[in-house]
Amino acid sequence: MMKGGSKAVVVPHRHDGVFISKSKEDALCTRNMVPGESVYGEKRVSVQNEDGTKVEYRVWNPFRSKLAAAVLGGVDDIWIARILALNASYFLKTGGHFVISIKGNCIDCTIPAEAVFASEVEKLKAEQLKPSEQVTLDPFERDHACVVGGYRMPKKQKPSPWS
Repeated sequence: MMKGGSKAVVVPHRHDGVFISKSKEDALCTRNMVPGESVYGEKRVSVQNEDGTKVEYRVWNPFRSKLAAAVLGGVDDIWIARILALNASYFLKTGGHFVISIKGNCIDCTIPAEAVFASEVEKLKAEQLKPSEQVTLDPFERDHACVVGGYRMPKKQKPSPWS
């Protein structure tokens, strides 16, 4: 919990699922899906709602999370699969290739990493990105996957029976 005993007020950030804890030190935070548990020893903020229920938030340290640093830096869109798709549309030729690393618990820590990977791959497919390989990075990096694929891949032509 944050020290000092002061009452924190938690307000929504402009990005869904991100909040700002306003107290002596303002901080980015996310809702703790397992109240009482800390993953990296991060500070936690507990707030009592008007109906008496308590909600716990984890302080999101921008020195430990590149995504938190980007949010504090003013990034407009934090949805990585969409960013890849937009960059592909500007910088890749038809038939070009991509590599993306996905850290499951940074996208959604409430579901298994494999479910996050599958969801992100579906988002890529919807944007004309065709994944050809996916590998998990265990035991080197837990809950990470690397996806390799192509952009606007040309359809393979069937050989002509007359050739």
